[in-house]
Amino acid sequence: MSQLTAIGLGAIAGATIFLGLPIARVRGLPTAVQGFLNAFATGILVFILWDILSHAGSPVESALTGKTQLSFPLLAVIFAAGIGAGLLILVYFNRALFGRLRHEAHAPAPRSIAMAIATGLGLHNLSEGLAIGQSAHEGAIAFAGVLVVGFALHNITEGFGIAAPMTAEPKPASWGFLGLAGLIGGGPTFVGTWIGYLASSTYLYVAFLAIAAGALLYVLNELFHLGRRLTSPPTFAWGLLLGFLTAFATDLFLTAVSGA
Repeated sequence: MSQLTAIGLGAIAGATIFLGLPIARVRGLPTAVQGFLNAFATGILVFILWDILSHAGSPVESALTGKTQLSFPLLAVIFAAGIGAGLLILVYFNRALFGRLRHEAHAPAPRSIAMAIATGLGLHNLSEGLAIGQSAHEGAIAFAGVLVVGFALHNITEGFGIAAPMTAEPKPASWGFLGLAGLIGGGPTFVGTWIGYLASSTYLYVAFLAIAAGALLYVLNELFHLGRRLTSPPTFAWGLLLGFLTAFATDLFLTAVSGA
């Protein structure tokens, strides 16, 4: 498979994130429905965080047990530093943006939460692009195609995860803002495919995933805070469960077709 074709497939996989974004423009929803949508998006992100940590931790564990020739201390430092960077950069950026309001009853605007989600997912999708690019470069054309289909389906739910918090805003998000959020969240799939086709690095793969995990830790804290304001614990729990299972189902599909 040529580099241009591989990059094109990566772009397609990332572009499907836009399909979940229009929900942000829906207005007139009852507060309970807004809370449920927020909980559903939170469930999706909980699964993605679990999935990211599983994939990022696997090379570290393999290096520890001697199954690979990679340096365990270096991988462990990259893993820890990546999570710290992803989490703390957003914490201090948000503190600079909102000042002391974080210590009061006020919470960041839904759009700032949505942009933070897009940033975390963008780092995650960068690693997905690496997997597509590496498979294409190694000549595993069928497997690369399967990855594109699976990631494309998975990215639709990620787009919804970005958009759901914005349904609580009084005014709909502009198409320009949604386009920017989509580029930040889905565009890195295209970039990752390009990088993965040119070079393969487990260290780079772990770094991107760890940073994404740290960013999503920050985002989930904000979404749980927003969920407590919008809905009751039972409604939030149901939304959380259904969001988690929906994301899990798309991941199972990817696993099933990858093994076919």
